[in-house]
Amino acid sequence: MKFLTDEKLLIVGAAGMIGSNMVQTACMLGLTPNICLYDIFEPGLKGVLAEMDHCAFPGVNLTATIDPAVAFKDAKYIISSGGAPRKEGMTREDLLKGNCQIAAEFGENIEKYCPDVKFVVVIFNPADVTALTALIRSGLKPEKLTSLAALDSTRLQEALAREFNVQQCKVTGAHTYGGHGEAMAVFASQVKVDGKPLAEMGLSEERFAQIKHETIQGGSNIIKLRGRSSFQSPAYQAVKMIEAAMGGEKFYWPAGTYVNEGKYNHVMMAMPTVIDSTGCHFTAPEGTPEELAALDASYQHLVKMREEIISLGIIPPVSEWHKENPNL
Repeated sequence: MKFLTDEKLLIVGAAGMIGSNMVQTACMLGLTPNICLYDIFEPGLKGVLAEMDHCAFPGVNLTATIDPAVAFKDAKYIISSGGAPRKEGMTREDLLKGNCQIAAEFGENIEKYCPDVKFVVVIFNPADVTALTALIRSGLKPEKLTSLAALDSTRLQEALAREFNVQQCKVTGAHTYGGHGEAMAVFASQVKVDGKPLAEMGLSEERFAQIKHETIQGGSNIIKLRGRSSFQSPAYQAVKMIEAAMGGEKFYWPAGTYVNEGKYNHVMMAMPTVIDSTGCHFTAPEGTPEELAALDASYQHLVKMREEIISLGIIPPVSEWHKENPNL
């Protein structure tokens, strides 16, 4: 099997459903032969390792450990799904305190054991603030750490494709920006369906409002249908992000990125982004006044969550961030 790189990929939370799917996807895509599985749940970790070995991926050398010093040492690429999963009836924000504490420890492990890591993807909820916490504690440059935000956009794309009975790839420009949660900003003014602007498709305001609601509640719907939080789609999208950072196909879906310019300051939020071998880079979104106002509101929600984790003592006040991470 031909691999993109032979550098070490670390998958944190590998005993979980997202983590184990990420391991399998990374092996199937041939990203690297050097994959380390890390989790604190040793029996589950051993089970995942055995399952992957039974797949007999040619040329892949899988290792597993419950020791963070071993896991993080020499890692060049990391994906972490190591937080508590969302359960039915919970919002992403319900996971705030516990998962941000996990994110703080995760960032500290990066700084301690692999400060020269090339790219990190954080995908456990609420991803906007867990990734922000990890960034502050890791000391990394902002373009080297991102959060998964693509699922909101792919859910919007899927809903529109189903509405107009076209292949999902025929829907372009379907994006959500801002927070990865109930306050996300849904942008549809740039959408085209099989090359035709959405505005010309005869979609009523009432029906689009329903589609928008379905998009925002996409994660909750998966929990209702399957009895657990989604795991296959976040695993796939996260591995595709790492693939892009390794020099593979560029990743163009929105990603959570650190923003500190213009009217958006000191937050991790979904923006128009490109991930490539140099990191994650963003531009300002284009939209209608209503869409941009929704983004402003989403930003304010992110600021509120940021201030909450500051009040909990998980991260310091913004004025002190530079002391912990000179790159910010």
